[in-house]
Amino acid sequence: MTPAIDLLKKVKASFQIHSYEHDPKSASYGLEAAEKLQLNPAQVFKTLLVSTEAKELLVAVVPVGGSLDLKALAQAAGVKKLEMANPQMAQRTTGYLVGGISPLGQKKRLRTFIDLSAQNWPSIFVSAGRRGLEVELSAAVLAEHTHAAFAAIAKD
Repeated sequence: MTPAIDLLKKVKASFQIHSYEHDPKSASYGLEAAEKLQLNPAQVFKTLLVSTEAKELLVAVVPVGGSLDLKALAQAAGVKKLEMANPQMAQRTTGYLVGGISPLGQKKRLRTFIDLSAQNWPSIFVSAGRRGLEVELSAAVLAEHTHAAFAAIAKD
C-alpha cells in the first residue's frame, strides 16, 4: 500500500480505495482520475504544493476541474506571496511522485488548506499516493488527518 492508506488504516478512518489504469500520456492526472472513475470533476481533488516567500511549503487541495487561486491561499495562510513549488522539492518533501502526491501520509507535516467546496460533498476523492490510485473519504476526515483548514482557494 501507500503511506496515505497506511495512515488511514492506522487511525481507523472511514475510507474506500479506488484504482484505475493510469495512462502515462494523460495531460491531467486529476481529470484522468475523474474520467476513468466516472466522477464529477468537482468531487475529485488535486494536491498542489506552493512555496512562500520564506520558502515554507504549503499544501493546497482543490478540485481537479479548476485551479488554485494563489492570492486567496496567501491570504488564508497569512503570507504575502506564493508560487508553485519546484516539482523535485515537492517530491522530496512529501515522499510521493508528482501526479500521485497525496495530502495524507506525507514525510513532513506541512500546513494544509482544503477548498471550501469539498464540504459540499458527502465524500471526496484525493490521491492515495500513487498514480492510478484514489482514496474516497469525507472532507472532515481529510481535514482531521492533515490538520487542514478550509478556505475558498479554488477558481474555475
